[in-house]
Amino acid sequence: MSAHRNDPAVIRDLLHTPATWAVVGLGANPDRTAYAVSLWLQRELGLRLVPVHPSAAKVHGRQGYATLADIPDGTVVKVVDCFVNSERVGQVVDEAIAERERLGIEALWLQLGVVDEDAAARAEAAGLAVVMDTCPKIEYPRIQPGDGANAVTD
Repeated sequence: MSAHRNDPAVIRDLLHTPATWAVVGLGANPDRTAYAVSLWLQRELGLRLVPVHPSAAKVHGRQGYATLADIPDGTVVKVVDCFVNSERVGQVVDEAIAERERLGIEALWLQLGVVDEDAAARAEAAGLAVVMDTCPKIEYPRIQPGDGANAVTD
């Protein structure tokens, strides 16, 4: 596993820096995990969301898009948060890599249970940080500013 994958300093930065997250798999169904977690990201962390789902539904007051490629030029997306199954996430990762420069994508977050080592390696090779097989709601209480993860040692 790469040193960049699930790095506590990267996770802290992603969860404590105001930014826009594209949430892939976020539709209007309130019974889905993506709906509840993304609402938490918006309300508790103050993140701006871009729902990405084939239905392109408006969710949490934000316009949705069918794919990352459909997100308008000029939109800066720091993180692509993937709520798709492991078998489909490679396609999303490849699309994020293709849209990286246009959207300013810096990181991919593969949610709890979403694992694709090959896709993660492709993302890292393209210069993206990768967080895999965990959830922001789980990581947030564990990764707080001042917990020493950014400490410099001699």
